Amino acid sequence: MTTALCRGIPVVSGSKTMIARHLPTLIDLQRRHNTALLYDASSCGSIPVIRNLEEYYDNDLLLEVKGILNGSSNYILSQVFDHGKSYQSALCRAQELGFAEKDPSFDVDGYDALFKLIIITVHALGRFVPAEQVFTYGISHIHDTDINYAREKGAKIKLVAQVAKVDDSRFTMFVMPEIVEKSKYIYSVDDEYNGVVIRGEGYDRQFMFGKGAGGLPTASSILSDIMARLHNYRYEYKKMGYVDRPDYTTDIDLRVYIRYRDTDVRHILPISRLHELHLTEESNYLIADIPLNALIEHRDLFDAPDVFIANIPRFFIDRDRSY
Repeated sequence: MTTALCRGIPVVSGSKTMIARHLPTLIDLQRRHNTALLYDASSCGSIPVIRNLEEYYDNDLLLEVKGILNGSSNYILSQVFDHGKSYQSALCRAQELGFAEKDPSFDVDGYDALFKLIIITVHALGRFVPAEQVFTYGISHIHDTDINYAREKGAKIKLVAQVAKVDDSRFTMFVMPEIVEKSKYIYSVDDEYNGVVIRGEGYDRQFMFGKGAGGLPTASSILSDIMARLHNYRYEYKKMGYVDRPDYTTDIDLRVYIRYRDTDVRHILPISRLHELHLTEESNYLIADIPLNALIEHRDLFDAPDVFIANIPRFFIDRDRSY
């Protein structure tokens, strides 16, 4: 790709990992050699989220982009919640259908969604955040206790990627399971589909929905980029030139559900406020406000097989209640 851009040859790609790791360099190459790199296929399959963020949504008005960005993990969770299958049987079926790889960790551990979110954030807010600085946690440790908790609340668990403004000068981002209530758009995004909610100051929420996994959805996005380039389209990255771009922060509290058994979660993680605590012989869980930077600092804690964490969304809750 570097060789092509240096020769002034435009490139169309869906290689999200490579693009997310090296996007600043790739942007610089496009500018220095007056050529274009298009990669709508790298994020959300057939949904043209990047081109819409690039062309339509202004940085000053944009508040949040969040959604289901990985079709493989969403298919698995749909089988679990809608069809009563175990996590393992749902994973095997996803592999049989080609939605998940033989080694599914890239999808189910959240990294596929993370790399898509990094790319989306550049076009949404004009900021590049390295993958190592973003809290990322997947669904591979989900347990019947977590599924039953969500069902008792009339909710589902979805793997959600989110970038959101904290205030006018700061934004945050993370990838983790979320307790999704029925009133939310992404509650009904099932199987291999993706769903993206874009929230703005003046237009509230707008929802984009489409297939996010499979050969044909990806191919349609690739073809769309090829045709766009034939008409000399290119990303302009205007938001990266804004002087008032928000800065990335992890200095915020998230309200989370944490299920654990043997791991001493309560004494390892700093808890800003404890809302609920349930202790049983089989497993325990708590609902608490915990600093995001503490989750990043102690991310190894969540590798323990007896631990599972899910976000309980609190951003913009006052806005949601006003509608």
